[in-house]
Amino acid sequence: MTDVHDKATRSYNMSRIKGKDTKPEMLVRKFLFSKGFRYRLHDKKLPGKPDIVLPKYKTVIFIHGCFWHGHEGCKYYVVPKTRTEWWLDKIGKNIANDNKAIAALTERGWKVILIWECELKSTTFTETSNKLLKDLSTATDI
Repeated sequence: MTDVHDKATRSYNMSRIKGKDTKPEMLVRKFLFSKGFRYRLHDKKLPGKPDIVLPKYKTVIFIHGCFWHGHEGCKYYVVPKTRTEWWLDKIGKNIANDNKAIAALTERGWKVILIWECELKSTTFTETSNKLLKDLSTATDI
């Protein structure tokens, strides 16, 4: 199967994908702020530059896109039909980097919370946000 877009259109579309301030990330940030949590963003001093850092709770939150981080069993993680090997290699490297960052943060005593993009859809947001509050309530220094 070939790509539905020509090379220039596909290149343009891919260049528009952001790494920071994504819709799922903004959703979590607004929710946390509304509940009184204060945080830092993308702290370069921490492994993996976590999306949200809650220093008071020694907790970091990663918000992963299902496609980019290879969310197994998720309907949003579909391996592309073109350049399949290249994509699998890229996503595999993302997963390896994620695992390395999580291990390094855990080793330093940080609690790591991982939220997948699919968990922030309107049908699952309430459940995810309640779980997030529960996870944060069990963090240290509350």
